[in-house]
Amino acid sequence: MDVTNVNDPRLTAFGLLSEVYAGLTARMQPVFAAAGLSEIDFDTLIRLGRSPRQALRMTDLAAQTGLSTSGVTRVVDRLERDGLVVRQACATDRRASYATLTPAGRAKLEEVLPSHLSDVEELLTGRLTEEELEAFLGALRKIRNVVRPCATAGAVEATAQS
Repeated sequence: MDVTNVNDPRLTAFGLLSEVYAGLTARMQPVFAAAGLSEIDFDTLIRLGRSPRQALRMTDLAAQTGLSTSGVTRVVDRLERDGLVVRQACATDRRASYATLTPAGRAKLEEVLPSHLSDVEELLTGRLTEEELEAFLGALRKIRNVVRPCATAGAVEATAQS
């Protein structure tokens, strides 16, 4: 077995990215759990909250979250049962429907965001200088646009929303 490539910096980059993601997810999970949300629930709510009219077509929401259409349907069903999201028919295309954040969904985001942002600041962004953060965000967007080109489907592309 040839193990000459085990120290390849590409493996290191991917390994570090995986470790950071796993560590951040584990550290942030208690905030979501305390609010009665899973990570995908929060991701769905924040994507709706950052979208025009706080609504996304179900297909765009699936593309943004990386879920299948049936997967996003299950998440939206659960959030709808909890009163955080409502599904609305599209006025111009009866095959399409929108997931829309409700006032209770906005309130849930307002409940979770202060603790979540504090965690993000403590564990991630607060560890970087302003210049490092700008470069980091640029690098992440460059990679995201290759591996998840639909990650902003249905959203207005803007620096604050990307």
